[in-house]
Amino acid sequence: MQISTKFIGQQLRQWLKNLRSFPSGMRNCYTLKPDKGKNNTYLIRASFWYAAYDDKNRPPIFDLYIDVNYWATVDNSDKKYYEIVYVAQRDDIQVCLVNIGQGVPFISALELRTLDNSLYQIESGILMVNFRNDVGGLKATIRYPEDVYDRIWERQTFNWSMLNPGNGTSASVLSINNDAYKVPGEVLLTAQTANDATIFFPSNNSTNRWIGYFHFAETQSLLSGQQREFTVFTSDGQFTETVRLEYLKPVTVISTPVTGSMINFSFQAQSGHPPPIINALEIFLIRELPNVPTALDDVKALTDTKAEYTINKDSWQGDPCVPRKFSWDGVNCSYEDTPRVISLNLSSSNLRGIISSSLSNILELDSLDLSNNQLIGAIPEALANLPKLRILNLSGNKLNGSVPEALKRRHEDKTLDLSLNNNPDLCQASPCSKKKTKNSISVPVVASVSVVFLVICVLSIWLIRRKQTESSERTLRLKNRPFTYREVSRITGNFGRVIGEGGFGKVYVGALVNGTRVAVKMLSESSKQGYKEFQAEARLLMIVHHRNLVSLFGYCNESKHMALIYEYMANGNLRQHLSATGKVKIHPTEDHPKVLTWSKRLQIAVDAAQGTCLDYLHNGCKPPIIHRDLKTTNILLNKDFQAKIADFGLSRAFATENDSYVSTCPAGTPGYLDPEFQSSGNLNKKSDVYSFGIVLFELITGRPPIMRSRDGRTNMHILKWLIPIVESGDIQSIMDPRLQGEFNINSAWKVVEIAMSCTRPTSIQRPDINHVLAELKESSVSTSSGSFEMTSLKLHSDNAPVAR
Repeated sequence: MQISTKFIGQQLRQWLKNLRSFPSGMRNCYTLKPDKGKNNTYLIRASFWYAAYDDKNRPPIFDLYIDVNYWATVDNSDKKYYEIVYVAQRDDIQVCLVNIGQGVPFISALELRTLDNSLYQIESGILMVNFRNDVGGLKATIRYPEDVYDRIWERQTFNWSMLNPGNGTSASVLSINNDAYKVPGEVLLTAQTANDATIFFPSNNSTNRWIGYFHFAETQSLLSGQQREFTVFTSDGQFTETVRLEYLKPVTVISTPVTGSMINFSFQAQSGHPPPIINALEIFLIRELPNVPTALDDVKALTDTKAEYTINKDSWQGDPCVPRKFSWDGVNCSYEDTPRVISLNLSSSNLRGIISSSLSNILELDSLDLSNNQLIGAIPEALANLPKLRILNLSGNKLNGSVPEALKRRHEDKTLDLSLNNNPDLCQASPCSKKKTKNSISVPVVASVSVVFLVICVLSIWLIRRKQTESSERTLRLKNRPFTYREVSRITGNFGRVIGEGGFGKVYVGALVNGTRVAVKMLSESSKQGYKEFQAEARLLMIVHHRNLVSLFGYCNESKHMALIYEYMANGNLRQHLSATGKVKIHPTEDHPKVLTWSKRLQIAVDAAQGTCLDYLHNGCKPPIIHRDLKTTNILLNKDFQAKIADFGLSRAFATENDSYVSTCPAGTPGYLDPEFQSSGNLNKKSDVYSFGIVLFELITGRPPIMRSRDGRTNMHILKWLIPIVESGDIQSIMDPRLQGEFNINSAWKVVEIAMSCTRPTSIQRPDINHVLAELKESSVSTSSGSFEMTSLKLHSDNAPVAR
């Protein structure tokens, strides 16, 4: 949403002009994945600028949680942003907005900064920023780039004397000398002084614990023999410490935790010394973390199951068990030392596919109900290894094969209540006997006309099936075999019709002897791609098969004549459908306008990422395979617009899952090349992820990766044009105009965020393709839900992630 036009003209930071609201679900969470992971210290800031975006002029009140613990209650009449210093308990950090019945939660921005672990010492809990002041400051606020950690220092003046810096005192010198806490020199340069100074503030709970960080720097060149020496203390004696300052050498004093209904800190000069000065201070409330998160293995298993089945339940956000009042629908837990999942009910949840192997990793599971879904395939034997499983309900599905013997034994010895009814193709006998074919016919003594009719039917079915079998066998015999040049010439009608041309050479349409249409790619003598690329592609496609990889029927390798024979893709390549005219040539005499709808673009993106193409190549092949030249011209579309990946001439297989490869001359297509690969030559699976992100931006915008600049004089990369517009929150300006506004705004933002995460400059910052696939599936299946979870996504901006 955009804030009210009454406020849009104010001098606001761009990200405050937009927000994302969450009208559905009690808890909605963002999942952040900082590079350094657990046991490291982070600054997390959540900003909220209501500005009457809903025209109600009633700012909502809601709760903010960090992981499984309460952080703060957001009240826009109180403050606009909430900030904590937090040591991550796990590699992921979740920030959740919780509806407490006083309006719809929303958020304007969510920022995460990595801090040095020595900066703020946290024995327990979190440090919640109450205020951070630049005492006597000249600017309203100071933050990055002056503060390398992007702490926000707000100007504060007390009823004390201003202390002007002495001649020759510079902010840069103070910054250099303040290496420990890196308080900006611009903050330390200003100060106030008083003979007897006290600051105080109320505590809304006398048991709350507070801690102060006081930053001092002598900016005056005092007379010889003079030196500031003063005491920082609380009136009730909970804390006292003496400070001695040297010229231009900053000092930080940290209080012990103090409590009370009114917190006060006083500064008093030692006898005979100049009055104390205060340059900057930070006051934190120590917020305890009483709740323990659910066991990590259980969380991962449920998260993987959620992604695999694209489960879209409002409650399936954040931690599955904790806090108890927010536990996931269908999930029951035990709450001893570490919460564990003990029961999972996904009955009638429209689950499709095989039974997820992740479920066998929930080791404390007592009851599992997957009944009345669309599950197929065999029952995993691993379910029998769940030591505490007492109830397993798989009835009402489409499972097949035989029941694992281990499950049968547990059922027979009454340690497992097993329900399998209403699975027509599941064999429960031991041993399994072959079922009679459904086409077997019992003929009673009836009129001769009926007998003749039945015989004709049976004979017709037999003839049809025999013809289909013979055709399939002929096709199989033709696949992956060598063709002679004479055969290739005959298949293509003496190379009569060109349907494409690339770096390898021209592509011709043809037909095999059984009528199957094919595309024939001939190696041109002038081609830059040579015999090695030809061999690489032929070898790979002869051993790798998937419904979203273009199938290889065969090859020709006769002297100078080299060709690859593929399945024919009736709708050409994806780039043709995103070209400036929006037309693609289907027949030689007719141009058909084919503007891809938003839903079709999403499906093409899923096709190009899932167990399909990239996910299959990266995670399904052993060893993994890197495509190295993923682009829209290498994504082909069949007659049903199903996407398939082609052109594997530059592909490379790795020996191990985490292997990498160094190239002295990185190959690929400009605009799609991973910048890290270009600069260092280091190739890994994330290089394909970068290229896939560029493909996503082409689907979103309709523009090529290298485009003309605004003045038309030079070329520019699509990211240079697109990122500033995305960060301004103006998504309408980047969407392909041929969509004519026909797209779901939530889905579009989700895909933009996915693409941004894929095109981060370094590979370690990019997600794995399987995570990208899960996010794309969620975007394509559910585009209108009010709930939203950002898992593993990182925007290109330094202010990432920004919620809209």
